[in-house]
Amino acid sequence: MLLSMTGYGRATQTISGKTYTVEIRSLNSKQNDLRMRSSQQLHKYEMQLRRLILDTTKRGKLEVSVDIADETGGNALKVNTTLLNKVYSQVSLGMDAPASAHSNGLYAALLRIPGIVETGSNRLTDEDWPHLEATAEACLKHLDEYRLQEGDVLANDLSESCKGIADLLEEVSQYEEERVQSVRDRMEKQLKDYLGRGNVDKNRYEQEVLFYLEKMDINEEKVRLKQNCEYFLEILNNEDGIKGRKLNFISQEIGREVNTLGAKAYSADIQKLVVNMKEHLEMIKEQLANVA
Repeated sequence: MLLSMTGYGRATQTISGKTYTVEIRSLNSKQNDLRMRSSQQLHKYEMQLRRLILDTTKRGKLEVSVDIADETGGNALKVNTTLLNKVYSQVSLGMDAPASAHSNGLYAALLRIPGIVETGSNRLTDEDWPHLEATAEACLKHLDEYRLQEGDVLANDLSESCKGIADLLEEVSQYEEERVQSVRDRMEKQLKDYLGRGNVDKNRYEQEVLFYLEKMDINEEKVRLKQNCEYFLEILNNEDGIKGRKLNFISQEIGREVNTLGAKAYSADIQKLVVNMKEHLEMIKEQLANVA
């Protein structure tokens, strides 16, 4: 199981005349970053909602939109008619002309006085929270389904690239004997050209050759590279959902062994294999940037 960091989820439900909508977009990020926009004043429930989303998503740059549409009129404008009539009565007593002659203009002016017109509260109530929480959970479920689908595609690509490196590693062995003999021949030719074969101490020469061949031995690198590839596939196929960082660390170890293999190759054929390994490794790194 593998989760992609990119995904989209949306859920909506209508209960008692109120429509709750939660929408989440997830993008690549090294950390878990959440930005929330809401038409409601969530107050004490905002932290609970954030914690619910962060605990579920684990990793990614998250853009969350929360909306509650009240079709019951609970958030409509309200006119404080008692206060309006009281102010109107007091103002109209001091007017020279009858109040009825100025009633429309006077009312319009009075409506601008603070406290006369009140907006309905858009603050999330205790009764609203369970419904919003359930909507958020449904949205997160849809997001996870999307991320799992993307993760399956990523897992296949990562597996193919890692197996590609392992297959290329198997091809290295066929060039090793030729590589060693080539180094021996080159050293003998240099000794013959510069010192003359009669001036060479055979025992000392063989010791130097062995010492040089030990320095260019790649058996340890081959063993470690094979183990790292096997470990990468093991982690890739386990049941953990969040494993992007671990896979990234293993890919770094694979990269170190591939680089060392190339540095100690002393063979054009092995160098070609190393170049192809690096190509697969770059593909792995690109894909891991999308893994949660």
